[in-house]
Amino acid sequence: MSETEKIVLNVQQEMKRGTLVLAVLTQTDEAQYGYSLIQALTEMGMPIEQNTLYPLMRRLEKQGLLDSIWQVEENRPRRYYKISELGRDVRAVLIEEWQTLEATMSGLIGGVK
Repeated sequence: MSETEKIVLNVQQEMKRGTLVLAVLTQTDEAQYGYSLIQALTEMGMPIEQNTLYPLMRRLEKQGLLDSIWQVEENRPRRYYKISELGRDVRAVLIEEWQTLEATMSGLIGGVK
């Protein structure tokens, strides 16, 4: 792997990491368990590894942005996560910030070749 490829990969990972909270908050209006959330995000073009998602979901729950409950389905316990009221408020602010950032970056990128 060339030095350029290494740098690009690193920056891509940083950009993705910065968007994962918002991505998760957009997909948890309905209760989701980890694997279903991985599938939903992957289908929408944002693949995420289990070892990235599960700690993130626990952190978001600890911050009060997600609520969770255990349910047993087919003799299998699963932890379901759903956005909390605080999470909805934070999501709304993050969406506004995203839209501002997107408009700014589009303007900045527009002149670059």
